[in-house]
Amino acid sequence: MGKEGIWNDVEHANKLNKELSELQKSLKDYDYLCSQSNDINELFDMELDSDMIKEIELNLTELEKKYEQLMITSLLDGEYDASDCYLEIHPGAGGTEACDWASMLYRMYSMFCEKNGYNYKIIDEQKGEEAGLKSITMLISGYYPYGYFKGEAGVHRLVRISPFDSNGRRHTSFASVSITPVISKEVNVEIKESDLKIDVYHSSGAGGQSVNTSNSAVRITHLPTKTVVTCQVERSQQQNKDIAMEMLRSKLYAIEKAKKDAELSNLKGDIVDINFGSQIRNYVLEPYKLIKDLRSGYETSNVNKVLDGEIMPIMESILKNK
Repeated sequence: MGKEGIWNDVEHANKLNKELSELQKSLKDYDYLCSQSNDINELFDMELDSDMIKEIELNLTELEKKYEQLMITSLLDGEYDASDCYLEIHPGAGGTEACDWASMLYRMYSMFCEKNGYNYKIIDEQKGEEAGLKSITMLISGYYPYGYFKGEAGVHRLVRISPFDSNGRRHTSFASVSITPVISKEVNVEIKESDLKIDVYHSSGAGGQSVNTSNSAVRITHLPTKTVVTCQVERSQQQNKDIAMEMLRSKLYAIEKAKKDAELSNLKGDIVDINFGSQIRNYVLEPYKLIKDLRSGYETSNVNKVLDGEIMPIMESILKNK
């Protein structure tokens, strides 16, 4: 970062600066652990009274928490774990119920971001006909976004008493979450213009002055892979197209990389039907309360806390499990 002319390429400098910050944080945490553990060891060479023993116990408890955090960080060693990521939510079986469930998941992830210092930006949003969301795409940035969020890829299953059923019956809804790392522009991904189908349309909004009356929203379909990306966050059609192309580059690279590795789940998450038997996590609100991740085995009965964005323990359990 001290090299002369480093800021001539702002994008490259920002990337290096982010990497530097992450390395400095890890080293700082490691040095703190070493220092604290040495201090505690020195205390054991002294004659200890009850107050000193209590102080040591408190220090050890704090040290354990710091150690746990550093251990989790050490698990974030994947090629793209430090990259920003696109998070997409699509409702599955369940109609209006599923659209509402998709909006609940969006709320959960947005609250998690706000509570944990992640920045997010809505790239595309399609409202449900009666309620909820038909789809939503978020761009998430911060501390190892892809590393933490990649474990969310898959089908999420909700069981609850339906607020849309006048008879108060129990319903099961599904929504899929896909996570794609943002691939650096330095990585070459060949995209032929002839392979693209580009559609433009009016972007949706809250109504009134919020609706863009020009064809600014962009949908790009990559015909060979049938990969579709959309963007309507900007008022300029060209800006939306540029963002959509970046999303497409990332998705195509993820798919190609996964083919070579013969392991699609490494980058994009398994491609599965959004239906019974394919879920990665159950959210049961009725007849009892329980959220359980089917991979790590993590479970909690505090469903409201999780739906309010407290999902870090689940994310960490998935990292440990892998």
